[in-house]
Amino acid sequence: MEWMKEHSAQHVVSNDLTRLLATTRVEFNAMKGKRLLLTGGAGFLGYYIVQSILHWNEQQKREQDKIKLVVYDNFIRGVPPWFSSFAADEWFRLEKRDVTQPLAKDVGDFNYVIHAASIASPSYYRLHPIGTMDANVNGLRILLDYCVEQQERGRPVDGMLFFSSSEIYGDPSPENIPTSEGYLGYVSCTGPRACYDESKRYGETLCVNFARQYNLPIKVARPFNNYGPGLKITDRRVIPDFARDILSGNDIVMLSDGRASRTFCYITDAIAGYFKILVQGKRGEAYNIGVESPEISIGHLADLMVETAQEYFRYKGKVVRKKSDDSEYLVDNPQRRCPIIQKARADLGYDPKVSVSEGIRRSLLWYAENNHSGEE
Repeated sequence: MEWMKEHSAQHVVSNDLTRLLATTRVEFNAMKGKRLLLTGGAGFLGYYIVQSILHWNEQQKREQDKIKLVVYDNFIRGVPPWFSSFAADEWFRLEKRDVTQPLAKDVGDFNYVIHAASIASPSYYRLHPIGTMDANVNGLRILLDYCVEQQERGRPVDGMLFFSSSEIYGDPSPENIPTSEGYLGYVSCTGPRACYDESKRYGETLCVNFARQYNLPIKVARPFNNYGPGLKITDRRVIPDFARDILSGNDIVMLSDGRASRTFCYITDAIAGYFKILVQGKRGEAYNIGVESPEISIGHLADLMVETAQEYFRYKGKVVRKKSDDSEYLVDNPQRRCPIIQKARADLGYDPKVSVSEGIRRSLLWYAENNHSGEE
């Protein structure tokens, strides 16, 4: 019975939240008593952003130290069931809103704004290219205008964070891997991924110029292959795809030769970095958030997931290679992705700790109890 408790999804999430808050005390102390607006809170990143804030609130003895969180989402992929457990929380409000539409006149004063409303899965943003671009450009512009208006009213925001992407670098040349924030990118503006890549790039341009022209505390995060609890098993990115095969008792199906390589950053390390950018990041600056090593091939990742599944789930499957029916499946897909994170280390004290093997273990334990999203 004790083994089951220690290997439950609830145990994984509880431990993750405890570790996350331990590494972000400075940032949460800066946000205490403030109001925070999170767009796209029903997505992957929202899973731990929301829960970490509410977990912080539970630990506060004084009401004035709690953080008021408001989440906007259009629920294009449905309302996650985990939201229901917070329905009665007076410090949390969930609203169905399309971020590309004007904000309500009574939106109120927010001290912090996080713009995470965008489809990030290649399979899904290719299905909704216009909506993806609208969220990254038009939705962002609405929030930036809000920050300007707040400043003019004498109620300036303390920080705004825009989620960009490592996709803005495209497919870097070998001499530009590992990749620093100074690399300008090698990106197609017309390919199947362009709706996401180019709108993120333009979004960064908006952020930098609003920060400069209006002296606003706008900051940018460039995530590198985040994974872990909260990433839906139907997301169609590599780790949930492999987890889905494993938990179905099927062979892992790899739709490539497996040679492309990535560094994978567990979600709690990533979220810690994002809070650090929001609070401590320099205005108008972009920060890589990920891990520098190990850079592993997709083939190696599959083998690692098989080994972990064999230990915890008595998995009997193997890795098989097939060709995707989608002719554009690998078009513009970077062969390597690995960040330099020295800037985040120096400016923010960012220091990721979770190994890829430990992250995979936690992810599979979580997926074992969250193996159906209700979307199929």
